[in-house]
Amino acid sequence: MCIPTSISTKRSWRRWPNKVLVLGVDCGTRRTGYGVIESDGGGHKLVASGVISTNVKDPFEARLHEIARGLREVIRRHAPGAAAVEQVFYAANVRTALKLAHVRGVALLAIAEAGLELGEYSPLEIKTSVVGYGQAGKRQVQVMVQSLLRLDAMIESEDACDALAVAICHATRSPWGRMASCAPIGNRRWANSK
Repeated sequence: MCIPTSISTKRSWRRWPNKVLVLGVDCGTRRTGYGVIESDGGGHKLVASGVISTNVKDPFEARLHEIARGLREVIRRHAPGAAAVEQVFYAANVRTALKLAHVRGVALLAIAEAGLELGEYSPLEIKTSVVGYGQAGKRQVQVMVQSLLRLDAMIESEDACDALAVAICHATRSPWGRMASCAPIGNRRWANSK
């Protein structure tokens, strides 16, 4: 039985000398998804995934603070060596796009504070990397994330699944030299520090 390890369109890649934990973030004002995978550049394993939810009745700045706190906790708990987020994309509603940009800024700040290697990818790049088709639907992404991570069941939360897709994209598309220089698992100065 052949199990796919990547649908990346990259022509030449090689496994990294060490396995690295990669954090993927799917920014949202109500629900920000996160996913942490262990990867050697070819094979991937689920470490953690979830959603940081905010109360829509809270002031926007309080919601941003909650997202930042949640991301810092995920980074503290899992000590990834690299992180990736989706690039800002065009939205029909300017107000929504602006709020999403604020959340993305909070995510970038938390990643920068931890000193993580960062990757940014368009929705097209993420879907192409995971599914092989840039216009893939949510269900197709869920099925391929399940397959690539060798899970028994699909990740039900679309936000967490999208975050895992971002992490997989980074693991398969990041230049080998950048990922090879990331600290291997268990060798991070901020791991489990308070």
